[in-house]
Amino acid sequence: MAGRQRLAALAAVAVLASGLTGCGGGDDAADTPSGSPTSASAPSTSATPTGPAKPTDRSPHGVLLAAELAAQTARRAKVSYRLGADAGSGPLFWAPKTALQIKRSTPAEAEQLIVVDTVAYQGGDAATAARNGGKHWERFSVPPGPDGHKEVPYAGLIDLLNPVEALAAATADGVDPTFVGEEKYEDSTVEHYRVTTTAEKYAAAQTQLSQARRDGLRAALAPGGSLSLTVDLWLNDKDQLVRLQRTGSGDSGQADDSVLYSDFAGPLLSAQAPAETDTVDTGVRTISPLAR
Repeated sequence: MAGRQRLAALAAVAVLASGLTGCGGGDDAADTPSGSPTSASAPSTSATPTGPAKPTDRSPHGVLLAAELAAQTARRAKVSYRLGADAGSGPLFWAPKTALQIKRSTPAEAEQLIVVDTVAYQGGDAATAARNGGKHWERFSVPPGPDGHKEVPYAGLIDLLNPVEALAAATADGVDPTFVGEEKYEDSTVEHYRVTTTAEKYAAAQTQLSQARRDGLRAALAPGGSLSLTVDLWLNDKDQLVRLQRTGSGDSGQADDSVLYSDFAGPLLSAQAPAETDTVDTGVRTISPLAR
């Protein structure tokens, strides 16, 4: 029932927006990742969509629904994140296939991480090359899910970064968003919204994910048993999420995450698999939802 209500609400936002824009806009299907295990990139000939006019419902809930629709339409952005003690940046594609190319800025097993659909690559550094006879990248996949379908490596990290999921959690049934106020962000003015929820509710709002992946997201959101979450969201004048912050506390741990978004639907964003000649296949790995 909740899923149908969400689809109806988003459809209403879309109808309002399309009614205001007439025949404007266009089909974005051509400028999304192919899902190929060798490349995920947007062709340079595609212009960045300007997006539909703002819907008329400018209540906090209505604005955040519009932001969710804008993120769904954009399908990709550049992210810069700090998740606890871990940090990195790079392009993220969340539809129609998942792709991520991150350069870590804090110590980790490898300097870079690339995910293209259900295949991952780690390395890009001298230490990886030293382990693998001069090859700089290790390719691997993860075990299939309970239903037998291939899973996305580092799904916990990707779900923490995905703006659509953050906005779905902020507009879920029983969540009451509030408008904090207008603030300066870089060279522009943004609108600041806040919701109070839990890791359980945040994960449950992701009805498009499998149960196993929702369980992983809940674990990623609640390190050390964090229970409550405050989610702060900053939107620009296009209803795009430009900053996300999650803080929370529980009996034995706390959450402290920050994600910055830029270049929504950027035509030059790309997540490229490394050359086969510089890659060694390491088979199947089990990746914890807490892995960054």
